[in-house]
Amino acid sequence: MKSLVLVVLLALSTQSIAAVQPENVLAPGYTALSYMPATPGSYRLPVIEPAADGEVLTSEAKSVRLYDLMGDKLVLLSFIYASCSDVNGCPLATQVLHKISRQLQKRPELAKQLRLLTLSFNPQHDTPETMRRYGEGFKTGDFDWQFLTARDEQTLQPVLQAYRQNLQKIYDADGKFTGTYSHLLRVYLIDKNKDIRNIYSTDFLHADTVINDVETLLTVESRATGENNSSSEVLYRAGDDRQHYQDSDYRTHSLALAQRRGLPAKLIDFARKPPLGLPKLPVAYTELIDNATIALGRKLFFDRRLSLNNTFSCAMCHVPEQGFSSNEMATAVGIEGRSVRRNTPSLYNVAYARLLFHDGRENRLEQQVWGPLLAYNEMANPSIGYLIDKLKDSPDYKDWFEKAFKQGPSMETVGKALASYQATLNSADSPFDRWYFGKDKSALSPPALRGFRLFTGKAGCSSCHAIQKHSALFTDQLRHNTGIGYADVMLKEVGKQRLQLAPGVFVDVDSENLQGLNTGKANDLGYYEVSQNPTDRWAYKTPTLRNVALSAPYMHNGSLSTLADVVQFYNRGGQPNENLSPLIKPLGLSDAEVADLVAFLMALTGSNVGALVSDAFAAPVGN
Repeated sequence: MKSLVLVVLLALSTQSIAAVQPENVLAPGYTALSYMPATPGSYRLPVIEPAADGEVLTSEAKSVRLYDLMGDKLVLLSFIYASCSDVNGCPLATQVLHKISRQLQKRPELAKQLRLLTLSFNPQHDTPETMRRYGEGFKTGDFDWQFLTARDEQTLQPVLQAYRQNLQKIYDADGKFTGTYSHLLRVYLIDKNKDIRNIYSTDFLHADTVINDVETLLTVESRATGENNSSSEVLYRAGDDRQHYQDSDYRTHSLALAQRRGLPAKLIDFARKPPLGLPKLPVAYTELIDNATIALGRKLFFDRRLSLNNTFSCAMCHVPEQGFSSNEMATAVGIEGRSVRRNTPSLYNVAYARLLFHDGRENRLEQQVWGPLLAYNEMANPSIGYLIDKLKDSPDYKDWFEKAFKQGPSMETVGKALASYQATLNSADSPFDRWYFGKDKSALSPPALRGFRLFTGKAGCSSCHAIQKHSALFTDQLRHNTGIGYADVMLKEVGKQRLQLAPGVFVDVDSENLQGLNTGKANDLGYYEVSQNPTDRWAYKTPTLRNVALSAPYMHNGSLSTLADVVQFYNRGGQPNENLSPLIKPLGLSDAEVADLVAFLMALTGSNVGALVSDAFAAPVGN
């Protein structure tokens, strides 16, 4: 599990502390804790606000960013100056950190997840060498404790402002700086996502309480993600994650909305200069988008008012942290729980798709968006005019449409706005891209490299999921019958259905006893439903494989849960039927080769996925 970050920001004041504390009275951090703390993990620490970044110098005079020192370990960061003589000021901060380092020497599993950072706010006096000597008296064994300073006061000032720290130099009667400062003591607890989770003052800074809160964050995080999950996996999972719901010991570990805040991204850059591995965006979209149309489309995408009963937005099927698809359901569910026949497709790189919807019945995003907006089992608007009138009657949209299109809502402007936002969801610069197009020989792992050779060789995947010389969309932009649709329609098993009543509790019920309780999905015949050509039965478009690791379950009906299941399906030669694509045939892959192919597919996740998800978290959500 990727570690958390604990940042201690200390603001110390000789004058202000003296005003509130009697002379010679030591702060609680020097004494035994006077109460029994709560059991770690029995309480939660909500997100308060994002932590701040800034440039600092190590004791070796190396320039680094504070964010570079966060994210892989828990961190206690104290702001001090080496010549401070206030016993309840800088010495208190250093003493608490020293106590923590000594206590955790007996707890190596917790100790290895902590980093202590002590940063001077007096860079003129506290040079890197001064901080090195200062730290020599406090370091305990090989505990990770780093002593930092800044290049100058100007460099440090943005950090102090970001944490709302008001430092005041103390001058004597002659106007000479005395070498002392006036400021307040605060301690910030920050998680691995660089969000502030708690703020301590002088009266509450104690080694025992800090360690207790650190254990709480680790305990809650462990429950939510498991020991092997990385921070990116936390970012991309569902807010109310029901993984392992089938287990009898299932425990909920949903994330509060406050924990899911993001930072806006400059989305237009992902369209005007797509990441490594993607070609230029089609001209039809580059001419369409600007910052105003993107912002309007983003607002519409997350607004539930676009549905008939104001309960359902585009993002409730295309969930940003789940690959702009839905990891929790094989097939989508619309308003009022209405069933949809097909799996929610990912929207990453969707502007490059020449065929839209699983059957490829549309070819432009601004046209495609009206399909789900009007579908009875999706957003269920009874007509185009109904939705347009609703937007015209929404005061908050008037200025947005005027700024983007110099006119109000219409079928055309709504379509163009939503298309503009989706045209920015371009994600590449994956490990594969850096290896193949960037010529970085170390970018791909050995299993992924073996998987690539299988992908373009023995397995024949690239016959449909094409790779070009200078870019790769991993699709031939065509339709194929793989047999998945045929099996879903023609090989259905009639009899009992397995239902889940509670975590770990299942019952088998005769299908006939469920008649009237659930609505069976209509047979799905693929592109045949559009073309009425019998040779198009169960033909579906070739999806891109970029970011495929984020968009399980797979296939048009969500029938395959994992990438390994997908590879094994093709390894068997698909499902035979009279219209099966001639490209589908048994592959003869060993289990080791299947694993290597999966490793390659896992290496197709773009480097900017986090930025796009974070931007989505920052988007306004309509009432």
